[in-house]
Amino acid sequence: MSDRRIGVYICHCGGNISDYVDVEKVRRAVQDEPGVVVAKTAMFTCSDATQQEMVQDIEEQQLDGLVVASCSPKLHLFTFREVAKRAGLNPYQYTQVNVREQCSWTHTDDYAGATAKAIRLVRGGIARTRLTEPLQPIKIDTVPRVLVVGAGIAGMRAAVGLADLGLAVLLIEREPVVGGRVAAWGAMYPHGKNGRQLIARLNEEIKQRENITLFTCAELVEKSGSIGNFNIKIRVGGNSGQGQEIITARVGSIIVATGFDNYQPVAGEYGYGIDGVLTLAEYKELLDSTEGKLFRHGREIKDVVYVYCVGSRQQSGENPNRYCSRYCCNAAVHASIEAVDKNPGLHQYHLFRDMRTYGKYELLYNQAREKGAVFLRFDHQEPPVVEKMADGKLMVKVRDLLTYSEQIDIAADVVVLVTGMVPRDNGSLVDVLKLPLGQDKFFNEIHPKLRPVETVVDGVFICGACQGPKNSSESVASALSAVTQSASILKKGFVELEPLIAQVDPEVCRWCGECTSACPYGAIEQVQYQGRAVARVNEAVCKGCGGCAPLCPAGAIDLKGYTDEQMKSMIDAFLKEIV
Repeated sequence: MSDRRIGVYICHCGGNISDYVDVEKVRRAVQDEPGVVVAKTAMFTCSDATQQEMVQDIEEQQLDGLVVASCSPKLHLFTFREVAKRAGLNPYQYTQVNVREQCSWTHTDDYAGATAKAIRLVRGGIARTRLTEPLQPIKIDTVPRVLVVGAGIAGMRAAVGLADLGLAVLLIEREPVVGGRVAAWGAMYPHGKNGRQLIARLNEEIKQRENITLFTCAELVEKSGSIGNFNIKIRVGGNSGQGQEIITARVGSIIVATGFDNYQPVAGEYGYGIDGVLTLAEYKELLDSTEGKLFRHGREIKDVVYVYCVGSRQQSGENPNRYCSRYCCNAAVHASIEAVDKNPGLHQYHLFRDMRTYGKYELLYNQAREKGAVFLRFDHQEPPVVEKMADGKLMVKVRDLLTYSEQIDIAADVVVLVTGMVPRDNGSLVDVLKLPLGQDKFFNEIHPKLRPVETVVDGVFICGACQGPKNSSESVASALSAVTQSASILKKGFVELEPLIAQVDPEVCRWCGECTSACPYGAIEQVQYQGRAVARVNEAVCKGCGGCAPLCPAGAIDLKGYTDEQMKSMIDAFLKEIV
């Protein structure tokens, strides 16, 4: 028996769950579990109507526990916590059970097995909820200052945005000058604005704001503390050792905008190394430095061949870049339009695997075709071959899939390898900030749609091309998103943290240091308690990962919300026989 009053709601998810799980059978199986007073199914538990029904049930049935069996907590954990709060229920007495990603989607070929698994999962959630206690968020006062790492277009725009919201900004740049790669570019797609002029204007905006402090030749070398109150050290003066200075400061949040590197082809890759074979970045530099017709080594450029997907969507090799770099199709097409505008008689050939001028950038593709550009599609298993001819010109041989694999030989003055973006070497910054990397080695956000600039490190945000290939407009948009996130934390003056963290029983602890070694966040420290050394958890730093708890030989560490007792009760519930 239980004196708890728990409501259980099982979601059909429009068929995503109920097509593979008998949700009504799940409801019947759990309706008589100890403490359960409400057990219902719903087509969409996240819908406004069902949320309102939950609120009504909590109030009328005086529920003191809530279980929702639906999708991943990544999507709707906070949705249902808010439901609980609206009904006056402590949000930490709510448990979300994932019966979509962890059950229906993974067992589409086993209806009975998936249903049985769902019953066990929901029982586990009920068992945990029976032992929940009301918890309160941890409140931390915040410092109204932001550190922005990287003074490219995203970092500079973020600094201006933060300053205009009344926050102090420390803007640091590893290079001697600001602006990043955009500072070297002329006209850029999609807006046609001049990159050099954009950076110059942003630089002037920064100079006009007294609450922005800019450091060049500067790097972040140390960080401690937690969201709202980080202690940082910045090394100014580069790595030479001469004239170096260490600056310490306190900031409330950190925005990382370190940008990207261009892919550098290896010698011989699509003819790279032969005179006249350029990367897209090198060709763009040639374009931006030339008025009128294009010349190279005193010779007019009349024929240009573009080879796409160089360094992107690789299928083999050491650490291949398997991702699509997104921006390079658009950038190459824009460059070809820019080139033909300088010389209307220019012949241009685009050799592509797949054209990905997404969204409104399809207009650029059409514009390039209307201006005479020819597009040929090749098979990635039979890529174009670039050779040097006796007369000094280049010869590109390709089989065009659009003309039934006809062999086409194209003489060219210049071959442009359309290279994509690759992640920058941020090894030391990763060590300092503990930021996770994705499979593509760019910085990883929590969720690309729901939390696109947040990281697993609370108070540290990412924006621009350091988190994946982006054009300048997309980089600025993500920078402003990071500004919004930072300001929403710091303008309040305080931040509330999750209370689901580790706790140490000082009566049981016999300091051995195992927990300190296991903690990846440095959240556990040694303190004195009644004349002896014990462990203490820094509530502001602990992430509640639970890595320390099983290593404690004395069993002195527990995790709030996931105590040993709760975990054991969940295991017992999983193992309970299904009738």
